[in-house]
Parts: sequence; structure tokens; C-alpha cells
Amino acid sequence: MIRLWHVAQSRSLRVLWMLEEMGAQYDLIPCSFFDRSLRDADHLARSPAGRVPALQLDGQVMCESGAILLYLAECRAPHLRVPEGAAGRAAFLQGLHYAETLGAHLANLTQHHIVLREDAMRSPTVMRLEAKRLENALRAVGPDWVTGAFSVADIALGYAVWMARRFVVLPEGAAHYAASFHARPAFQRALGKDGPAQIYTRDFYAPPQG
Repeated sequence: MIRLWHVAQSRSLRVLWMLEEMGAQYDLIPCSFFDRSLRDADHLARSPAGRVPALQLDGQVMCESGAILLYLAECRAPHLRVPEGAAGRAAFLQGLHYAETLGAHLANLTQHHIVLREDAMRSPTVMRLEAKRLENALRAVGPDWVTGAFSVADIALGYAVWMARRFVVLPEGAAHYAASFHARPAFQRALGKDGPAQIYTRDFYAPPQG
């Protein structure tokens, strides 16, 4: 039995996409950032930080999306990883973790554009700086799959690229990369199950003019 606790548009979309790539049977449990359900004792036992995803699998629970992706590939979908010692392993790990570089910029932009609701709380300088840093970091992405064949590194990286479209115009390589994973049936199924927007209610959040 696989159970996924999920909030629309959040990093749990990475795991939802992975489960669809695997063709897995699972229970999807929609959650919200706004009703305090992620702070109740039951969920904190699954995710001590009170976040998503949380994944129950074979009697154990995991709550870090990158670790979940790699673990699922190891135990359920070996064709979506590059094993230790194999050619392409370094590129695989680099892509898997480069997603966190993009994620750091995305988190700062999300904080300033969305979480901090009052203009006085926001820093226009930080918003412009983070948008430029994100755009520059995206120049290292695409146009091809990380290792030449689709893997969980592309799920991690692809989610970051998909969210980056809310804040910057994708460089050419990243735009080609986004078109490739957008065409995957599993990604489309995941989007169909993602649920109503909770975080990003606008298509684009432009940096303030300097």
C-alpha cells in the first residue's frame, strides 16, 4: 500500500509524478496549507516539519521528496535511476541535486511574492536579485534529459523548471526541456490529479521594477 499526502503545486507533485511514471497504485490524500491539518499530531508524526510530501510505503514513512524519488527508483523503478558505478552516475547525481539549487531561488521568490502579503514586508531588491539568479541557474538546464535517458533526476529538475515559469522567462534550453517533460503522459496524469491551485494563483509573478 502506497499513500501520498499532497498539496497542489508543492514539491509533493514530484512524488505524484514519480508514482505515475511507475504506474503505481496509490492513495492520494489532498492536504492544505491553510487549515492547519499539516500541524496536527498525526501529520507531524509523518513529517516533523509539518510539510508535504509524506509517503507511506511498505510500513514506513518518508517525508523528503528527493529521498523519496531516489528510494522509489531503487526499490520499485530501477529503470529510472543510474546505479552506483555505472556510466552517467555523476551526471545523474548532479541533476538530482541541482534541483535544490533552483528550489532555493524558487523558495525565496515564493516567500516574497506570495507568503509575505504586505508590500512593506517584501524586499524589491531581493525579488529582482533572486529572479536574475534563477534565470542564470536555468541556463545550465536542458535541452536533453540529464543522463540521456529520462530518470528521477529529470523529475526533480523538471518540477523546479515547471515552477520557475511563474517567475522568469525560461532560457531556450530549459524551455525545450520543459516541452519534453510536459509531453510525457505520466506528467499530464500527475497534473490532472494535482488539484486546484493553492500556492500560485497567477500565471506569472514579475519582479518589481527597479
